This record gives sequence, C-alpha cells and structure tokens, in this order.
Amino acid sequence: MPPIRSSRLMRLLRSSILFAAVAAFACCPVPARAAGISLSPQASAALDKIYSFDLEGAVQDAQRLQRDKPDHPLGYLLEGEALWWKTWCLSADYKWGMIDARRRQKQPEDKHYFELAAKAYEAARAQIERGDSAEMEFYAAMGDALAARLYGLRGENRATAKFGVRARQSFLRAKELDPTLADADFGIGLYNYYIDTLSAIAKMLRFFMGIPGGSKHDGLRQLENAIEHGMLTPTIARIYLSLNLHRYDEKYARAIEVLEPVAAKYPGNPLFQLMLADLHAKLGHKEQALGIYRAAAALPVADAECRAHIQELVASATATVSAANSRKN
Repeated sequence: MPPIRSSRLMRLLRSSILFAAVAAFACCPVPARAAGISLSPQASAALDKIYSFDLEGAVQDAQRLQRDKPDHPLGYLLEGEALWWKTWCLSADYKWGMIDARRRQKQPEDKHYFELAAKAYEAARAQIERGDSAEMEFYAAMGDALAARLYGLRGENRATAKFGVRARQSFLRAKELDPTLADADFGIGLYNYYIDTLSAIAKMLRFFMGIPGGSKHDGLRQLENAIEHGMLTPTIARIYLSLNLHRYDEKYARAIEVLEPVAAKYPGNPLFQLMLADLHAKLGHKEQALGIYRAAAALPVADAECRAHIQELVASATATVSAANSRKN
C-alpha cells in the first residue's frame, strides 16, 4: 500500500469533511411524514443509462424529467450524476496500480454542474417547506453532496466543508424521519468508513477541526445496508465500497466480490471494467487483468475525449502489469 502522502491526506480529509455531514445528531422536532424513496420508470431508466455508460442518453432522459417535473429534484440530480462520470473518466490517472480520479483543475463546464446541484437542493427545500419528508431531505443532502464531490476533486476544501456541513443536517433529518431509509446509510456509511481510515496525523487534524469520529465496522454495515435495501444508491454504494476496499484496506478479493455484480450487470461500462482489472492485477492475475484492460479499451464510448483517455489509461496499466510480470520472471 502506498504511503499517505500530503495530496492523499488532503483527499482523505476532504472525503471526511464531506461525509461529516452524517455523523452528528441534529434535532428538528417538526411533525413530518416518512415516505421513503420512490423512483418512476423514467428515473430508473435514466439511472440505468448512467451506469451503462450511455451518458448522453442519461442526460437527455434527465432533462426530460426536468421539463416534465421542474419542481422535483431528481431530474437535476440524475443529470449531475451523468456529468460526474464523464468528469471521473477525464480526470482519472493511473498511480499505485490503480485507476482513480484524484485531482482536477477548474473547467468551464463546472458552472452547469454546480447549477444542477443548486437546483436539486432548492427544489427539495421548496417541497420541505410545504411538508417535510425523508425523501426530500435525502434529495437535499444529495444535491449538496453532488456539489461537495466536485469541489473536493478540485481541491477546494472550504467549499467542500461548507456543502458537507449543510448536507449533514439533511442526511440526518432524513434518517430521523425514516429510520428505515437505507439510501441515507450510503452517505453515513461512507463517512464512518473514511474517518476510521485516516492516518494518525490526519486523525489529529480531524480532532482539531472538530470533525466527529467514526467506525469502519459501522460504515461497512451501513454501506451493505444501502446495497441490499436502497432504492437509488445500491450501485453507487457497491462502487465506492469496492474502491475503498482497494484504496485503503488492500482487500482485493473482497473488493472484486463487491464490484463484480455491477461489472456483470453493466458490461459496456469501461470504468467498471478498469476497476475490476486493477484488482485482478493486484492479486497477480496478470492474464485476466490484461484481458479485461484490453476489452475495456475496445468498448464503444460515444464521447471521443473520454474514449481516448480510457485508451491512454489502459496503455499505462498494461505496460506496468506486463513490466512487473517480466521482472518476476
């Protein structure tokens, strides 16, 4: 496992700040209803296109939802999620035997992404003012998390903290209104996992920053609950749990078990295949890893820039895996 360098330390801290939102108790004694998350067939289709890596089609579906229901936050969240995966694709690099999106500079298209996050939050808050619900509190939290995620990738710690703190109140309120809301456990579980993974130095900084502690054991349980019972977050919970088992715990076989159902369901998504190939390479499955890398590079990707970058990533990964195997021989 690579040493915790300053850049990785800040990324861990940004992650912990983002999901500090779900660690503290907030009491909001307003009468409300518990309704859970409901997804229309149109929303489910858009989400399926996102994970199938039909990002252009997902954006079109999400924008159609926005036109049909301009006062509902989900259409804005889905478009933002589709744009995020293009950002992930273009921002990813290959380091320490792992393809991951670690850092990116500001881009002109970020303005539209942040507008979507704000519209999702504002639409949810408008409905909350008319009658609080766990679903709308969850959507408000996801709008803020959408913004915080890109601020974190850009290294803007204050903005990440600002939106993370506001997301905290909404995530916790959602869970208070409906303790069975498994989708809220996605955010809570990530916080608990990240915060218990920090190095000793980072934990000391967390203490001085006033960020509450967490338990990796609880985080795993909560992420698994989101995977098993969530309506909106099971796929993304699997992806992040697998990434974190790889990044921080070196539990490569377990990470494969978590990720394989996603990679099997969405075989046309090259990013999931790259994640899977990285894990097989870490386990010494050279031929299997190389085969998956090359298959990922051959997948049709509509966005030419993203397709070219995937091929660059595969070239770096295959060269490294091949060279490592040659040294062993």
